[in-house]
Amino acid sequence: MRTALVIGTGLIGTSAALALSQRGVTVHLSDHDPEQAVTAAALGAGTAEAPEGPVDLAIVAAPPAHVAAVLADAMRRGVARGYLDVASVKGGPRRELEALGLDLSSYIGTHPMSGRERSGPLAATADLFEGRPWVLTPTRDTDTEVLNLALELASHCRSVPVVMDADAHDRAVALVSHMPHLVSSMVAARLEHAEEAAVRLCGQGIRDVTRIAASDPRMWIDILSANPGPVADLLTDVAADLETTVRALRALQASDEAKRREGSSGIEDVLRRGNAGQVRVPGKHGSAPRAYEVVAVLIDDQPGQLARIFADAGRAGVNIEDVRIEHATGQQAGLVQLMVEPQAAPVLSAALRERGWAVRQ
Repeated sequence: MRTALVIGTGLIGTSAALALSQRGVTVHLSDHDPEQAVTAAALGAGTAEAPEGPVDLAIVAAPPAHVAAVLADAMRRGVARGYLDVASVKGGPRRELEALGLDLSSYIGTHPMSGRERSGPLAATADLFEGRPWVLTPTRDTDTEVLNLALELASHCRSVPVVMDADAHDRAVALVSHMPHLVSSMVAARLEHAEEAAVRLCGQGIRDVTRIAASDPRMWIDILSANPGPVADLLTDVAADLETTVRALRALQASDEAKRREGSSGIEDVLRRGNAGQVRVPGKHGSAPRAYEVVAVLIDDQPGQLARIFADAGRAGVNIEDVRIEHATGQQAGLVQLMVEPQAAPVLSAALRERGWAVRQ
């Protein structure tokens, strides 16, 4: 791939353009808002000038509701040898293109499984897709050349290509992305009018659950409008679990011992099912999840503290597998949770104590 046209210079389009530009591909940028394309160009994502002729690959990074129309226009104008989109829903846009009677041999639907709470070109980074799955949905009609271009794009973005059927993809993202986003928003909505004293008690658990609720509602309306059925089916199952859980909690309030036991059993069931589902979430680099030991260290909120901890861990020969930070309420301090292999935990704890760190048991 030597040339590309990115149509839509939001977070995803600009991030892909930045990655391609860094790997020597000549990237042309286009957007319904010309100023946004100029902004992306100023960031080093390419040029806002139109290509003089057909490019190797056109990448449509428009909202799902507009993907088919933008693709159809580009294909009719013959702007590229191959076409793909990066929308988070795949079955609907392809069916729309088929209904328009277009030859889809030069098209492949794709979806990079990465994003951020912020949107727009200023939120874009060249490494946004690094190590993340990039779903490709070829059909029997897809030209080999177009599939190879899509694979080359994924390689330039340092992502991991995953081949799926379009409708299977839509059911999968409903489960792992779209439904969780709505549930996160529903939990966060409980905080909107909560008492300030209660909100001040928020810890890492509520931050984890509500983090993705900070995303742009307009963007998510576009996404959910393109995949409503599978999401609604999943929420129906969640609603049934909620109803059962509410009944179990009410039973725990009963004066009758048998009802309390029944309620306890119901709560235990949903918690154990949650355990069983959580252990299936892939671990680092998509590998099987692993159990790590936590070494908790109390630190001051001062520049360079984290760098010192990581440097001291390195001197001790311990690899930090993951890290979390809990900020103390009303204090300029926090608790850093360092996840390490179980056998490395005592080594790291001893090394950090020797260097003056306050290691919590």
